[in-house]
Amino acid sequence: MKKQSNLSRLMGYAGGHRILTWLSWGLSAVSALLALVPFWYIWRIIHDVLEVSPDFSRAGNLIRYGWSAVLFAVISVVVYIAALLCSHLSAFRVAANIRKELLRHIAVLPLGITEKFGSGNLRRIVNTSSAATETYLAHRLPDKAGAIATPIGLLFLLLVFDWRLGLLSLVPVVLGFLIMMKMTGSRMEQKMKEYQNALSDMSNEAVEYVRGIPVVKTFGQTIFSFKRFKGAIDNYEKWVIEYTKALRLPMMFYTTAVNGVFAFLIAGGIIFTRNGVTDKLLLNLIFYIVITPVIGTTLTKIMFMSEDSMIVGDAINRIDEVLREKPLSESPVNHVPADNSITVEQVSYSYDGKKNALNNVSMSIKAGQTVALAGVSGSGKTTLANLITRFFDPQKGRILIGGIDIRDIPKETLMNKVSFVFQDSRLIKTSILENVRMARPDASREEVARALETAQCMDIIEKLPEGIDTVIGADGVYLSGGEQQRITIARAILKNAPILILDEATAFADPDNEVRVQQALSVLSKGKTVIMIAHRLSSITGADCIYVLKDGEIAESGTHKELTERNGIFSHMWKEYSQAAEWKILNENKNSENVNKDSEVEA
Repeated sequence: MKKQSNLSRLMGYAGGHRILTWLSWGLSAVSALLALVPFWYIWRIIHDVLEVSPDFSRAGNLIRYGWSAVLFAVISVVVYIAALLCSHLSAFRVAANIRKELLRHIAVLPLGITEKFGSGNLRRIVNTSSAATETYLAHRLPDKAGAIATPIGLLFLLLVFDWRLGLLSLVPVVLGFLIMMKMTGSRMEQKMKEYQNALSDMSNEAVEYVRGIPVVKTFGQTIFSFKRFKGAIDNYEKWVIEYTKALRLPMMFYTTAVNGVFAFLIAGGIIFTRNGVTDKLLLNLIFYIVITPVIGTTLTKIMFMSEDSMIVGDAINRIDEVLREKPLSESPVNHVPADNSITVEQVSYSYDGKKNALNNVSMSIKAGQTVALAGVSGSGKTTLANLITRFFDPQKGRILIGGIDIRDIPKETLMNKVSFVFQDSRLIKTSILENVRMARPDASREEVARALETAQCMDIIEKLPEGIDTVIGADGVYLSGGEQQRITIARAILKNAPILILDEATAFADPDNEVRVQQALSVLSKGKTVIMIAHRLSSITGADCIYVLKDGEIAESGTHKELTERNGIFSHMWKEYSQAAEWKILNENKNSENVNKDSEVEA
């Protein structure tokens, strides 16, 4: 199947507005040709001046020629504005339709797609890539039509008056064009892709770093947390400097060539006037010196159009990369799970197709049971939880809820069956009422209020200016990490799903908030099947079963007592955790003693 050109792809989004794009090209070409007409009048003015010299009073047509030149220049500008008006109307429609299609498609993709692309990169594709198509259609394509028409008109003007000087004027054009082809070839296309990749990486790392600031503050990471973001910036800086140096010499030769037309004209003038200067030769020489700067401007426009063509090509590739992602399969039959048990059968999953994040994992969780997933960072805990919530599907094996493969459970039924509270809580810029009501849009105001009360949120509501109707993020109203977590728990309480997944829900809470979050979670967990992902091992001591993951596999499983007595991986983790907790308490006691001593000295 023949691949569609970038322009054909874009026109597919234009709908009935595509005729405006074509009209803009025609108007831009007409504008470019009209812009050359004043040069002919300039030639007429120079001709009449030289003809009557030195008695300039006999040049009676100068004013008429001058105003005619001005008139055509104004008409050219008006026609060009009309071309841009047409192109912008079409370009805005195309950009809007691309964004709508992207957002519609992302809405039906599994939630795990954000992890694959990175939220910063995904946002950049939706905003920046679609904006690149707008610039291309609104400006570059009309300019391209004008840039094609201008050389045709120029070629006529350059050759019609004095073909010898005209050919000399074209020599730097050919040189400039050859150098430009060297700069804007396939190598440049690859470089443009690298440039956009560097920008995407930097944008993505910036977003992730800002979102991770609570973690940085909680664990006191300082400069180490900045490493990936700084690496992305350094990579971008290195690329830009190397690329600029690589283009320095070709750009210098290009600029010299397109602006060196005067040298060729002067050399030609010297050669052609060996037998004396004629008025006709002088007239044409002056005219060519006046008109040839248009050549450099036109060539530079063409060069930037080639660059923009590569940018829009890269933008379309990135847009297609998202659109190629397939939604998860939907079951046509509404299979209802028999209970809230969870079975994981020989599940494997890889993010990059090389190393498995999970490898042949199996486990069985009875309805109403509380299990915990423990292990070092990167062992596969969150990946397993994401697969159970069907953020993406396992590449091998299957996961069952109530005896039914989750791929055979309709999306709405599955989402009503499972609630999750992540360590990285997200609230949107709307009222607390609407943030909580997202769990159940038909919930009454009273039901939302009860969920907030159960989630220990009343102290938050009482201090807000408009209570439950306060818009988060507006007028300086912001919540701490622990407060946001409690609002998220209220959302889960309102949803009241029978299966609950907690991904270190107290990670970023201060001591006061942690107590309240734990109280809210204990209420939320009653009678539910609970999966807890824990870094604070003290929070999972009461779990019915603890699964210890290592390198994507279940290394150990059992109760807290069984695992600590086994002297295995979990036992080692527990000893280290206990020692760290004891050190923290001792350190806090010492600090407290020092404060008391200082107080006594002051007294």
